[in-house]
Amino acid sequence: MATSSFPPELGLSIIGLGTQYPPYGLKPDSVETIAKKFYPDSPSMHKVLAINRFTGIDTRSSIGNPDHPSVNQARAPPIDELHRIFMSDGVPLAVGAAREALLEAGLEPSAVTHVVSTTCTDSANPGYDHFVARELGLRPETERVLLHGVGCSGGLAALRTAANLALGHRARGRPARVLVLAAEVSTTMVRSELDSIDELQETRIGVALFSDCASAVVLSNGVGDGEGTAPPPVYELLGWENRVVPDTEADLGFDVHPSGWKVVLSPRVPKLAQAAVLPAYEALMRDLPPLPERYAAPGDFDWAMHPGGATILTGAEKALGISAEHMRASYDTYINHGNSSSATIFSVLNRLRSKEMDALAPGGAVKDYVVGCAFGPGITVEMCMLKRNLGVRGISGLQTPPETESEGSSRSDDGEEEVPQTERIGDGNEKSDAFISEALAGVELD
Repeated sequence: MATSSFPPELGLSIIGLGTQYPPYGLKPDSVETIAKKFYPDSPSMHKVLAINRFTGIDTRSSIGNPDHPSVNQARAPPIDELHRIFMSDGVPLAVGAAREALLEAGLEPSAVTHVVSTTCTDSANPGYDHFVARELGLRPETERVLLHGVGCSGGLAALRTAANLALGHRARGRPARVLVLAAEVSTTMVRSELDSIDELQETRIGVALFSDCASAVVLSNGVGDGEGTAPPPVYELLGWENRVVPDTEADLGFDVHPSGWKVVLSPRVPKLAQAAVLPAYEALMRDLPPLPERYAAPGDFDWAMHPGGATILTGAEKALGISAEHMRASYDTYINHGNSSSATIFSVLNRLRSKEMDALAPGGAVKDYVVGCAFGPGITVEMCMLKRNLGVRGISGLQTPPETESEGSSRSDDGEEEVPQTERIGDGNEKSDAFISEALAGVELD
């Protein structure tokens, strides 16, 4: 038997999460409004707008509506204007997400030792993380790392980087409280994408998928926690897996352009992701220390899958033999907010711990262990194993007292948390049935 790559106790835990979505929600007809205003009808435009109506997304979160000045000029906004919008709208979202995560972690800004950030929708020197740190009042000696070029997998890539930094501090006997940030402003690039559809007559569906968001987590290495004073972990980080699918650089990416970044999304992506997810899971399981016996097959876990698109989620279901309920927070986030690239995965993890999502757990049993997964340019697969603390739940992140049988959940004999029978999937609950129907309504975009 292969020896695990991770010790039984890494001592790493997520002690706070934060998610900030901007105030506007774009319905599917928003893209059509802009397209008809500025572009002639064409076969490619007609096809993209048809796909746009059937992505399975109800609303894409955005920093503006279709009347926003940046998308109503004679030309697509250039990259310097997109940078200014990112700084004016994206940075405040990142600050808000960071403050939310620090509040739940019970940390003052002065306690933050590192900041690991990522974005694929801005590029400048200094990076946006510098201005977030300044706004938060972090110490000048706080170590900062900004990841670029990792796209939708950036959230988990940043978490992996933070984990290695935290372990380095642990080896030196020093505490690490790492603020991990992801911020994306994608919707301002709608004109650039529509330009390409019109000029190149290509079917480019990124314009129908992407949204805006900032999210954050605080990762602790446990060093320096006083007896009984440490905040309860929301998730324990047990291990991770990173791999690149060979010869796929041209299939998924984000190419720089004078009018921003151009989404590269080939028709092969859903099938490539579907083929890669099970081998990544099997490699992760080999590297982990032994888990309880009831956690072995993919269906034994809850899944926080980055919702890159409807076909990414349905393809993962097929490859892993799991259901929509296993990825309920991914579907919920996709339907209500769209794909916010790197910032989405922490939003999914935040949403997963809510009572609304617990009520939709497969078989009525909430899992102790959660697999996080995201696909990025390369194609890169990022995956991690988390252990959820079921005593810390809800978007507020507050520790809640045990519930009575009449008002909430209880523990099953095998240690998993069960939801009330009236809330179980497949028992005729209208909310559950509607959720699953809606989740599976997306069409195959490839």
